[in-house]
Amino acid sequence: MELRYLVYVLMFLLTTLFLYLIKTRDQKDLNRRGRLPPGSMGWPYIGETLQLYSQDPSLFFATKQKRYGEIFKTHILGCQCVMLASPEAARFVLVTQAHLFKPTYPESKERLIGPSAIFFHQGDYHTRLRKLVQSSLSLNSIRNLVADIEAISALAFDKWDGGLMINTFQEMKKISFEVGILAILGHLEPHHKEDLKKNYSIVDKGYNSFPTNFPGSPYKKALLARQRLSKVLSDVIGERKEKKLLEKDLLGCLLNSKDEKGEVLTEDQIADNIIGVLFAAQDTTASALTWIIKYLHDNPKLLEAVKAEQKAIRKLNDKPLNWNQTRKMPLTYKVVLESLRMASIISFTFREAVADVEYKGYLIPKGWKVMPLFRNIQHNPEFFTDPQKFDPSRFEVAPKPNTFMPFGSGVHSCPGNELAKLEMLIVVHNLVTNFRWEVVGSENGIQYGPFPVPQRGLPARFWKESTSSNALQFTMT
Repeated sequence: MELRYLVYVLMFLLTTLFLYLIKTRDQKDLNRRGRLPPGSMGWPYIGETLQLYSQDPSLFFATKQKRYGEIFKTHILGCQCVMLASPEAARFVLVTQAHLFKPTYPESKERLIGPSAIFFHQGDYHTRLRKLVQSSLSLNSIRNLVADIEAISALAFDKWDGGLMINTFQEMKKISFEVGILAILGHLEPHHKEDLKKNYSIVDKGYNSFPTNFPGSPYKKALLARQRLSKVLSDVIGERKEKKLLEKDLLGCLLNSKDEKGEVLTEDQIADNIIGVLFAAQDTTASALTWIIKYLHDNPKLLEAVKAEQKAIRKLNDKPLNWNQTRKMPLTYKVVLESLRMASIISFTFREAVADVEYKGYLIPKGWKVMPLFRNIQHNPEFFTDPQKFDPSRFEVAPKPNTFMPFGSGVHSCPGNELAKLEMLIVVHNLVTNFRWEVVGSENGIQYGPFPVPQRGLPARFWKESTSSNALQFTMT
C-alpha cells in the first residue's frame, strides 16, 4: 500500500516537472518573440483558476489590475490569457483591430448552440448573418411588437399576484423566452411553442454543465434535446414554405436570404442561428430585469419617481402601450442604463489572437485568449464617479466613448440590444403601474451562472396595487 502511494506521488511530481519544463520552454520562446504583459500564470495547467473561482471574479480582476495595471496576463480554465481593462484596449480588440481577434467558445457549448451560429464566425458569412439579424431586430421592425410584449408581461404578472413567493430571475427568463420566440418566430402554433419550450429548457440546463457524454448526464440530455429542437424548427420551416408566408421576423429574414451567388441558407444554418439568438436573448435580458427590480426595491424614492412617470403615461391613454410612449420614458430609460452598468451582465468577453499582436509595447501571442473586462471599465471611478452607487442621473450626460459597453462593441456587439431595452421598458411599465413587491431576505450577494444575478435569483412577493396594502399588513402580523 505504501509502495503504491509512493508511486502515485512520484508520478504526480514527474508530471508537474514535465509541465513546468514545457512551460519554461514556451516562456523562453515567447520572450524571444516579444515582451509579455506583466502578471502571474499560477500553477502548471490549472494556472490561477482556483484563485478566480474562490472569490468574486470582479475582485480577482480588480486585484490584478491594481497590481499590474490595465493590461496583464494570467492562466485560467486551461487557457493563457491577456486581460484588458481600459477603454482604449477594448476598442483595439473589438473595433479597430477586430480582424486580429476571433470569437472563441468552448467546443461543448458550440455543439449545443450549433456550429453555424453567428457568434462563432468572422468574415463574409458573419457579415451576411449579422445584417439579417439586425434587420429583423431593428427599431423599425420591433416597433410593431410593443402591444404583444406588453401582453406577454401582463399575463406573467397576473400569475404572481397574491403574495406568492417567486424566483424573480427564473420568472423573468420565462418572459424573455416568450419575447424571443415572438421576435424570432412570430406567432407560433401552440404545440410548436410547447415543444420548443420543453426541449430548450433541457438544453439550457445542460449548457453550463460538465460536458460528459455519459447517458443520463445533463450534457448528454442537452445534446439529445438539441436534436429534437432541430426537428421542431424543421417542421416550422416546412410549414412556412408550404404556406408561402412572407413574415418579417428573424425566421422570415433567414428563409428569404440569398447571397451574391443566389444560394440560400440551409435548414441547419437557420436552426443554429435561431437557437443562438434565443440563447443571447434570454438569460442576459432576464438578468438585467432582475437587477432592475432589485435596484428599484432598494431605492424607494427612485421607485416612486419611476411610478409617477409611468402612471402619467398610463393616464394619457388607457389603451395598450404604444411605440411613441416607450420613447418618452426618460427616467426609466436612465434606470435601465444604470442597471446595465451596475450589474455588468456581460462582465467580459473572450477573443483569441489569430496572429502575434503588439499592443502598447506588449506581445499578445497567437492563440492566447484576450479578455476585455467590461465590468472593470464600467466600475472605474475615473469614468463613473462613486461607481458602486446606483445613480441613474449619471446618464444625463453621455459616458465617455468605450467606457459603457453593456452589449459589447464592434462587429460582434449584440444585434438585439434595441429589443432588449424595449422589453425592459415595457416590463417596468407594467410592473410599477400595477404591482408592489417585497424582496424576501436581506442578502446582497451575487451568484454567477454564468451571468451575474442576485443571490437565489432574488426571491420576492408581488401584490396588485389594489390588494398590496392589505397583503403587506397581513404578512407583518
